[in-house]
Amino acid sequence: MIPKRIIYKTNQFGIMLMIMTTTNNLEGKVINQYLGIITGEAILGVNIFKDFFAGIRNIVGGQSASYEKELKEARRIAFSELEEKANQIGANAIIGIDVDYETITGQTGSMLMVSITGTAVHI
Repeated sequence: MIPKRIIYKTNQFGIMLMIMTTTNNLEGKVINQYLGIITGEAILGVNIFKDFFAGIRNIVGGQSASYEKELKEARRIAFSELEEKANQIGANAIIGIDVDYETITGQTGSMLMVSITGTAVHI
């Protein structure tokens, strides 16, 4: 059984592409080389209507589906960028992943930021 904290990505043929985990090691695997810290970031703007309806949700309670959708998309982009950077430097795994979320509010609305860091390794 695969632990939930480890993501095993495979291509269309079932070949493992990248292992990603929040832990600092991989059980049963030997880390041959540490390739450095890598990051993936995504900042997505949220329009004024989403901000308005999310504000109403804050007052009356409930989930804001529009913000959740934007947050999922930002996280997907950040993880893709992280994986791409790991591939570029020859890594086949990323350990110690940390995911941070921020909301940046300005005069024209809010922006959602997802920043992901991890250590690229070769196992």
